Order: sequence, then C-alpha cells, then structure tokens
Amino acid sequence: MSTGTLVLAATPIGDPRDAAPRLAHELATADVIAAEDTRRLRRLLTELAVIPSGSVISYHEHNEASRTPDLVTRLVAGDRVVVVTDAGMPSVSDPGYRLVAAAIDADVTVTCVPGPSAVLMALAVSGLPVDRFCFDGFLPRKAGERARVLAEVADERRTLVFFEAPHRLAETLAAMRDAFGPDRRAAVCRELTKTYEEVRRGTLDDLGAWAQEGVKGEITIVVAGAERTVPSLEDAVAGIRARVDAGERLKDVAADVASATGLSKKALYDASLAAR
Repeated sequence: MSTGTLVLAATPIGDPRDAAPRLAHELATADVIAAEDTRRLRRLLTELAVIPSGSVISYHEHNEASRTPDLVTRLVAGDRVVVVTDAGMPSVSDPGYRLVAAAIDADVTVTCVPGPSAVLMALAVSGLPVDRFCFDGFLPRKAGERARVLAEVADERRTLVFFEAPHRLAETLAAMRDAFGPDRRAAVCRELTKTYEEVRRGTLDDLGAWAQEGVKGEITIVVAGAERTVPSLEDAVAGIRARVDAGERLKDVAADVASATGLSKKALYDASLAAR
C-alpha cells in the first residue's frame, strides 16, 4: 500500500483574495486538515466557499508533539494531510517542522501549496537589497538574550528579516539601534495586504522614535546588512605580516584577506613582501 502525502498549505497573510486556487481544492479534498487555529480556519473556509470533506483538528505549538505521531500514522496509512497555520507558510516560525521531519523519516511524500509570505513581501517593498537575505524569525523576549542574538548578526552583510509583536516593537528597534548603530537603514512593514497596510522606512534611530507612539498589527522588520569595512592597505599588510610571522603562507593569507576586504590580492602580496 502506498503512503499518503503531507501538504503544507500557505494561507493569506491578510487579504483572502491572495489565496492560491489550489488551496481551496486541497482544503476541500484532504482527509485531515491540521490547523493552528480551527476558528480562523473556519473563517477562511467561509471566505473561500469551501466545505471540507475530511476531519479538522487543531495542531499548534502546545499539542504539536503529542499529535505528530497520530498524523504520521494516518499518513503512512495513505491519508492526505493538509497543514495550515494562521497566515503564511507552515513551519516558517509556525507549527509544521516537527511533522515534516517525522513524515520524511517515515518515507512519506511532503509537498506544499505555495502562496503569500510576509518575509518575501516585506523584502520586496522595503527598498533594501534583496539579492541576499537571511530570516531570523522572532527575537527572544528577554532583553539580555535579544541583545546577544543581535550582536551575533551585527556584522552580517545580508539583509535581515525579523518578525515582532507590536507591543515589543519599540524596545526591539532600540536594541537593534544599540547593536547595529543608529544610522543602519531599516523598514517596518505593518499589516501587509490588510486595509491599514503601512511601510515605514528610515534609520533605526528614526524608526525607534516613531514606534514610541505605539504601533498595532502584524509586524515584519527588514534591516539592511552591515556595510563592508575596507581597511587601509597599511593596516591590512600589518595583519598579513602577523599571520605570516605565525607560520601561514603569504600567498594564502593575501588571498584570504583580499577575499574578505575587496583589496587587490596582488597589491596585498607585493606590499607584504616590501614590508619584510
């Protein structure tokens, strides 16, 4: 007997008209719909004019561990299980990853219904570089832990994307200002695709001052990556000489420093030879 299929189904992040046409079909025909919030699912079903033929169960962070084995059993038995969260793609800062891992271990096919993404939309409208980015989800709530995480990515050159709760936005922007510097460019994207959609762009200092007045809605923060700091040739050569004196090959060190700084490998090599 063949196994079933696990379907991760992206749901609208605001406007129900953004739902992929395939989403309605999957919800109507699934053997099981595992929903983060069954009440929100019912509203979505009404908006999409869908009547599910299978069962609907809750599947959220508090029961994910206990319900995963039962869902895997049904998948192995041949059922088609559709997972939906409140908004966006399941398993991305939402329940779903545990079930995906368990399904793969059980040789069950895993696929998805692509759709709306707060991460990608925020990146697209932020006005910041989007060719390379990294997503860090929600930051820790405790100030010390949050500062530690931000310090770890302070030198990251890729654009950074975070989720945040509206009541913590001001303190998070203040922590980012302290970790990244007040002039780092950023964008706060609020209520994306909803009636009161708003994108605020500016420096972390400016955005932090704005957020002090209080902000409502779903929040995605996009922060520019750190700019590459290019040392002077003299400073770079001093660093190269120190590494060479410690036993590394000049050719290898010059290539490494050139890659990290953008300085000419030949210029670094020649200047290091002359500095002997």
